[in-house]
Amino acid sequence: MNFIRLLNDIKLRRKLSLTFITVAVVPLLISGIFLTGKLREIMIADAFEQATDNVERVWKRTEEVIKVPLDISYQLSNDSRMKSVASRSYDSYIEVIQTYRQYSDIRDYIRLYKEVKGIRLYTPNPTMLNNWEFMQPDNQIEQAEWYKLALSKKGLAGWGYIEDERDRTKYLSLVRKINLNEPGQDSVLVINVNTAQLNSILSQESFSTMIVDDHNNIVAANRPDLYGKNLAEVHSGDGILQQSEGSFDADIDGKRSKVVISSLVPETSWNGLRVISVFTVSDIVQDANEVIRLATLVIAGSLIIAVLLVYASASLITSRLLRLSKHMSRVGTGSGHWDTYLDLDGKDEIGQLSRQFNALVQRISQLMLEVEESNQQKRRLEQKQSEIKFKMLASQINPHFLFNTLESIRMEAHLRGEEDLAEAVWQLSSLIRNSLEVGNGKIRLSEELNMARCYLELQKFRYEDRLLYKLDIAQGTEDIELPPLMIQPLVENSIIHGLDHKEEGSTRITIRTKLGEDGEVCVEIQDDGAGIPAWKLEELQQQLKEQESEEAGGRIGLRNVHDRLQLTYGHASGLSIDSKEGEGTRITFCIPRGNEIECLQ
Repeated sequence: MNFIRLLNDIKLRRKLSLTFITVAVVPLLISGIFLTGKLREIMIADAFEQATDNVERVWKRTEEVIKVPLDISYQLSNDSRMKSVASRSYDSYIEVIQTYRQYSDIRDYIRLYKEVKGIRLYTPNPTMLNNWEFMQPDNQIEQAEWYKLALSKKGLAGWGYIEDERDRTKYLSLVRKINLNEPGQDSVLVINVNTAQLNSILSQESFSTMIVDDHNNIVAANRPDLYGKNLAEVHSGDGILQQSEGSFDADIDGKRSKVVISSLVPETSWNGLRVISVFTVSDIVQDANEVIRLATLVIAGSLIIAVLLVYASASLITSRLLRLSKHMSRVGTGSGHWDTYLDLDGKDEIGQLSRQFNALVQRISQLMLEVEESNQQKRRLEQKQSEIKFKMLASQINPHFLFNTLESIRMEAHLRGEEDLAEAVWQLSSLIRNSLEVGNGKIRLSEELNMARCYLELQKFRYEDRLLYKLDIAQGTEDIELPPLMIQPLVENSIIHGLDHKEEGSTRITIRTKLGEDGEVCVEIQDDGAGIPAWKLEELQQQLKEQESEEAGGRIGLRNVHDRLQLTYGHASGLSIDSKEGEGTRITFCIPRGNEIECLQ
């Protein structure tokens, strides 16, 4: 019963969707899991085959590289001139140096064969000099394992990871005993293999591949972090350390891996090298995982298509219910759809609901008409009250009364000989008149400068000699039009923050206009007042960039001017502020001539 109740609670579309998804997705999932499993097996087998081929290729190319020092060792072992140089007893250092100069075969081998990095012959001849080609073996060399083995192997070649005394770098090196002309004088030939050649061979391999000697020293690798280390430091498994041939599974660094090993023992050598390739199963199946992700996307796409098909099928079944729901929603939004009429054929429950719905809408429509008529009467009453309130406020302020009163005060001051006071009243009257006449349009720059001049004269009446000002107006700039009240707020800012904050001395304010290179008009308001601290200047410039509300108070702030400039002429025409504390402030803005954008009203 609970299951049936749960099914009844599920909407029809969801019920059909769940049924369709169950039928469609389950086979896709089973097929996907089976196919991706097979794909992983195939990719691991292919990777193993590839690793085996790679090891064989590295084996052959490594053999080609080490064959060069092997051939050189044969030639040098039969080189009578070299034996003569090494076994000869010298009477002076000059004789040794001359002999070394005449014998250049070793240098020629190094120059001609890039597979060889260095050649040196250790000879116990006390009359010789060490020149990095012919060397006197010291106690450390004589006690070295490779040196002893070379002397004991009767001309067989050996391979080891040996340090070169010249650069203190270890190289894969061939060591071989050389019988000199004098009995009992045996030398050991060491030929360094060029590690760069071996690394270049391995660098082309996609799997972790390395070449190790019989002491598990990694003499070359395609991973720089492995070169020079011992294999036991990297992989501690007994199989990879001891096995010389074949392939096996291993757990390396906590990851399931495959290891392929091939042994390389050159002819006439008492030991050899091993080529080891290691790849983790997780790296190999990465592509398979990508395929799995792709398959998941395909399944998800199939699921979406299935859902769309189910919804399309359900829509055919539930279209009448949806039409009823749509009309009910239109009425429920209260958007005035009271004239809607639902026409559903049929005499079943849905048809009966549609007829009852139509009757309900008609009754609600009548009620809404009555409410709307009542609201209109209320709005008309409120409108009348607002008009009366506005007229009452407007009647309290009569600009002509204000100007006539100011003119009467000015004439009285003039008659009494108070010329400064009369001039100040006149400036105030002009400033108020210009401010009240300002609209939303534009005014000429000359009119804006007159307002700024009136404001400066009023402030000079207040500050007297502490305030000095100068207008430097370039010819041809006075006729340009700009939004009103652009310069006066900047002058006000110079007085408030420049003059008022300056403890002593006078402050000069300069209003300057000039024509720019692109024909634009630049306006500059400069003062030598208190200036702005660096931290406050940075904060002010950041505030101009951000969308913030205008500062509180009755003044028109810098942000207001900055925003109106950008709204009128674009973002490039905003305010630019440059100030140093104790030196003054300079504010500039530029107006493009004939390129004004439409002002936002």
